[in-house]
Amino acid sequence: MPPVTSTMNGLHGALAERMGIQITEATPERVVATMPVDGNTQPFGLLHGGASCVLAETLGSVGAVLHGATVDRPFAVGVDINATHHKAVRSGVVTGVATPVHRGRTAVTYEIVITDEDGDRACTARLTCLLRGA
Repeated sequence: MPPVTSTMNGLHGALAERMGIQITEATPERVVATMPVDGNTQPFGLLHGGASCVLAETLGSVGAVLHGATVDRPFAVGVDINATHHKAVRSGVVTGVATPVHRGRTAVTYEIVITDEDGDRACTARLTCLLRGA
Protein backbone atom coordinates (compact mmCIF):
# COMPACT_ATOMS: atom_id res chain seq x y z
CA MET A 1 0.00 0.00 0.00
CA PRO A 2 1.36 3.46 -0.86
CA PRO A 3 2.28 5.91 1.90
CA VAL A 4 -0.33 8.35 3.11
CA THR A 5 -1.07 11.28 0.82
CA SER A 6 -2.82 14.56 1.46
CA THR A 7 -6.00 13.15 -0.13
CA MET A 8 -6.12 10.43 2.53
CA ASN A 9 -6.63 13.06 5.23
CA GLY A 10 -10.16 13.50 3.86
CA LEU A 11 -10.76 9.86 4.81
CA HIS A 12 -11.00 10.66 8.50
CA GLY A 13 -14.17 12.81 8.43
CA ALA A 14 -15.42 16.25 9.44
CA LEU A 15 -15.11 15.82 13.23
CA ALA A 16 -11.48 14.75 13.00
CA GLU A 17 -10.74 17.68 10.70
CA ARG A 18 -12.44 20.09 13.14
CA MET A 19 -10.24 18.71 15.94
CA GLY A 20 -7.07 19.20 13.92
CA ILE A 21 -6.22 15.51 13.45
CA GLN A 22 -3.54 15.01 10.80
CA ILE A 23 -2.85 11.51 9.50
CA THR A 24 0.85 11.02 8.76
CA GLU A 25 0.95 7.29 8.00
CA ALA A 26 -1.80 4.89 6.98
CA THR A 27 -1.59 1.19 6.16
CA PRO A 28 -3.66 -1.74 7.42
CA GLU A 29 -0.74 -2.56 9.75
CA ARG A 30 -0.20 0.90 11.25
CA VAL A 31 -1.99 4.24 11.28
CA VAL A 32 -0.36 7.32 12.81
CA ALA A 33 -1.79 10.80 13.38
CA THR A 34 -1.28 13.89 15.48
CA MET A 35 -3.80 16.11 17.24
CA PRO A 36 -3.28 19.45 19.00
CA VAL A 37 -4.23 19.67 22.66
CA ASP A 38 -5.26 23.32 22.26
CA GLY A 39 -8.96 23.47 21.38
CA ASN A 40 -9.52 19.88 22.56
CA THR A 41 -9.52 20.38 26.32
CA GLN A 42 -12.04 19.98 29.13
CA PRO A 43 -12.89 22.86 31.53
CA PHE A 44 -9.76 22.31 33.65
CA GLY A 45 -7.41 22.76 30.69
CA LEU A 46 -6.55 19.08 30.23
CA LEU A 47 -6.87 17.10 27.02
CA HIS A 48 -10.49 15.95 26.98
CA GLY A 49 -10.95 12.18 27.32
CA GLY A 50 -13.53 12.35 24.55
CA ALA A 51 -10.96 13.98 22.28
CA SER A 52 -8.61 11.07 22.93
CA CYS A 53 -11.45 8.72 21.98
CA VAL A 54 -12.10 10.65 18.76
CA LEU A 55 -8.41 10.35 17.85
CA ALA A 56 -8.45 6.64 18.70
CA GLU A 57 -11.63 5.89 16.76
CA THR A 58 -10.38 7.85 13.78
CA LEU A 59 -7.13 5.89 13.63
CA GLY A 60 -8.72 2.50 14.23
CA SER A 61 -11.44 3.19 11.67
CA VAL A 62 -8.93 4.21 9.01
CA GLY A 63 -6.98 1.01 9.65
CA ALA A 64 -10.21 -1.01 9.50
CA VAL A 65 -11.22 0.53 6.17
CA LEU A 66 -7.77 -0.09 4.70
CA HIS A 67 -7.81 -3.71 5.88
CA GLY A 68 -11.43 -4.13 4.77
CA ALA A 69 -10.47 -3.13 1.24
CA THR A 70 -8.11 -6.13 1.13
CA VAL A 71 -10.94 -8.57 1.95
CA ASP A 72 -13.61 -6.91 -0.26
CA ARG A 73 -15.41 -5.39 2.74
CA PRO A 74 -14.38 -1.71 2.55
CA PHE A 75 -16.89 -0.20 5.00
CA ALA A 76 -16.12 -0.17 8.72
CA VAL A 77 -18.63 0.43 11.51
CA GLY A 78 -17.33 0.95 15.04
CA VAL A 79 -19.10 -1.27 17.57
CA ASP A 80 -16.92 -0.98 20.69
CA ILE A 81 -14.37 1.49 22.02
CA ASN A 82 -12.71 1.72 25.40
CA ALA A 83 -9.96 3.96 26.67
CA THR A 84 -7.76 4.17 29.72
CA HIS A 85 -6.34 7.62 30.44
CA HIS A 86 -2.92 7.30 32.05
CA LYS A 87 -1.58 10.85 32.14
CA ALA A 88 -2.99 14.36 31.85
CA VAL A 89 -1.79 16.44 28.92
CA ARG A 90 -2.12 20.25 29.09
CA SER A 91 -0.45 21.51 25.92
CA GLY A 92 1.34 20.63 22.73
CA VAL A 93 0.48 17.84 20.35
CA VAL A 94 -0.40 14.22 21.03
CA THR A 95 0.40 11.38 18.65
CA GLY A 96 -1.72 8.28 18.19
CA VAL A 97 -0.50 5.00 16.76
CA ALA A 98 -3.00 2.27 15.86
CA THR A 99 -1.86 -1.31 15.36
CA PRO A 100 -4.07 -4.34 14.74
CA VAL A 101 -4.84 -6.83 17.46
CA HIS A 102 -7.13 -8.89 15.18
CA ARG A 103 -7.86 -8.52 11.47
CA GLY A 104 -10.57 -10.87 10.25
CA ARG A 105 -12.98 -10.85 7.35
CA THR A 106 -15.94 -9.47 9.34
CA ALA A 107 -14.38 -7.79 12.38
CA VAL A 108 -11.15 -5.98 13.22
CA THR A 109 -9.72 -4.73 16.50
CA TYR A 110 -7.01 -2.08 16.81
CA GLU A 111 -5.04 -0.94 19.84
CA ILE A 112 -4.35 2.78 19.82
CA VAL A 113 -1.58 4.25 21.96
CA ILE A 114 -1.64 8.03 22.42
CA THR A 115 1.53 9.73 23.65
CA ASP A 116 2.51 13.28 24.53
CA GLU A 117 5.42 15.21 23.05
CA ASP A 118 7.83 13.57 25.53
CA GLY A 119 6.77 10.13 24.33
CA ASP A 120 4.92 9.37 27.58
CA ARG A 121 1.77 7.28 27.20
CA ALA A 122 -1.29 9.40 27.89
CA CYS A 123 -4.00 6.97 26.79
CA THR A 124 -4.46 3.39 25.62
CA ALA A 125 -7.61 2.62 23.64
CA ARG A 126 -9.06 -0.37 21.84
CA LEU A 127 -11.53 -0.16 18.95
CA THR A 128 -13.49 -2.97 17.32
CA CYS A 129 -15.18 -2.43 13.97
CA LEU A 130 -17.44 -4.63 11.89
CA LEU A 131 -16.54 -4.79 8.21
CA ARG A 132 -19.30 -4.46 5.60
CA GLY A 133 -19.31 -5.04 1.88
CA ALA A 134 -20.48 -2.64 -0.80
